[in-house]
Amino acid sequence: MKRTVAIHNLGCKVNEYEAQVMADNLKDAGFELVDFKEAADIYIINTCSVTNIADRKSRQMLHRAKKKNPDAIVIAAGCYVQSAGEELLKDNSVDIIIGNNNKGKLISIINDYFESFENFNTIRKCEYIIDINKDSEYEEMLLRDTGIKTRAYMKIQDGCNQFCSYCIIPYVRGRIRSRKIENILNEAVKLSESGYKEIVLTGIHVSSYGKDLEEDISLIDVIEKINEIPGIERIRLSSLEPRIITEEFLGRLKKIDKFCPHFHLSLQSGCDETLKRMNRKYTCKEYKNGVELIRKYFDKPNVSTDVIVGFPGETKEEFEKTYEYLKELKLSKMHIFKYSRRKGTVADRMDNQVDDKLKEERSDLLLELENQYEHAFSESFIGEEKEVLFEEAISINDMNFLCGYTKEYVKVFIKTDKDYKNKIIRVKILGKISEKYSGINGTLGENILAIDM
Repeated sequence: MKRTVAIHNLGCKVNEYEAQVMADNLKDAGFELVDFKEAADIYIINTCSVTNIADRKSRQMLHRAKKKNPDAIVIAAGCYVQSAGEELLKDNSVDIIIGNNNKGKLISIINDYFESFENFNTIRKCEYIIDINKDSEYEEMLLRDTGIKTRAYMKIQDGCNQFCSYCIIPYVRGRIRSRKIENILNEAVKLSESGYKEIVLTGIHVSSYGKDLEEDISLIDVIEKINEIPGIERIRLSSLEPRIITEEFLGRLKKIDKFCPHFHLSLQSGCDETLKRMNRKYTCKEYKNGVELIRKYFDKPNVSTDVIVGFPGETKEEFEKTYEYLKELKLSKMHIFKYSRRKGTVADRMDNQVDDKLKEERSDLLLELENQYEHAFSESFIGEEKEVLFEEAISINDMNFLCGYTKEYVKVFIKTDKDYKNKIIRVKILGKISEKYSGINGTLGENILAIDM
C-alpha cells in the first residue's frame, strides 16, 4: 500500500518551485500525493521566514498537520527551519527538519527515517540543516511538469550576498549559489517537450547569477541560450536589482525575440537616506537612470517595483521624497509593503521604529498612486494589436472568458467558448471589460481589458 503525502507551501516563487519538484520526486518514488486537507501518512510544510508573521504561519501549519493525524510524519522544510532549527528540534509536532540545501534529498531522508524506525524501533528527530557559511554548492532540483502547461517558473540560483538590513533571507538561504547552465538548459528542454510556452527565470537574487561560478557567465548568457530552444516562445524574468540594468545588458536583451519586456526592478524607497539605512546598494539617481534606460530600449515596457513604507527612522520628509519620486517615475505597478519587524535583522534593532498608524496612512497614499499608474499603463494598450498567451478559462456573470497575458504582462480577457489555452493568439485590445460588458464592475472591471480577435 502506497504511503500518502500532503504538501503545503508557504512563501515565494522559489519555494513554490521547490515544492513542485519535491512533489514530482515523491510521485516518482511511489508515494501517493493527497490534498493537505486530507488525512495523510506524511505531511510536508515548505516553510517561509521572510517576516515574523511568516514564522507564525509556518508553526501553525506544522501543528495543524500533526493535529490532523497524530501518527503522521511531519516534515518541516525550508527557511523557517534555517532560522528556528533549535526551536523545531524541541517541537513535538515535528519529526524531520530539512534545510534549504537538502530539499532535493527528500526521498532518501524519508527512507532513512523509516529504515531507522523499522530496524531499531526508535523514533528519532532527523536534522538536515545547511551551514550557510560552508555550503557553497547549488543543490540540483529538476522540475519536469507542473500540470499547468502554460508558464513554468525555473530556479537558476539560490542565496543572496546583499544583507539588506531588513532581510533575513541571506541567513536562511545562504550565500549565492548558481546552477550550471547545462542543467538549466536541460530542464528548459524538458519543459518545452512537456508543452510549456513560457519560462520565468527565478531565484533568490537572480541578478547575481554566475558570480560564484568559475566560468565567465551571467544572467544574459542564460537568457540567450534559452532563446535558442524550440518550443519555448517566451522568456520572463523575476525580480532584478537596479545595478544589472546597463546599456550592454539591455542591448543584448533587445535582440532576444522571445524576451518579455517586463522588468520588476526592486526599489524599496525613493529616499537616499532611507536606502542607506536599508543597506541597499544604489541611489535614487541610479535607479531612475535604469528605468530611463529600459524605456529607451523597449517600447512601453512594464516596469514594476516593491516599496517599503514605515522603515525605521522614516520621517515625514523622507516619505514625501519617496512619494514625489514615485510620481516622477510613473511605474506601471507598485507592490506596497508596510515595514514588518523581523527578529534577527539589523533593522529590528534600530531606534525610531515607525508607528503602525503612520505606516497605514503612508501605505494608503502610495496605494492610491499605484492604482492610478497601473490603470494608466494597461489602458495605454487600448486600440493596439498584441499577442496574448492564454492561460485559463473563467466565468463572469454566466459569460465564458479566456484570460491571458501580453508580453508586457498586461492581463486581458476574450469572450469565447473556444479552447485557446496555452496558445499565443494575436488580438486587438478594445477597452475595459466593465465598459464592454454590462454587469461587470468593481476592481475586476477596472483592472482587466476586454479583447477580440
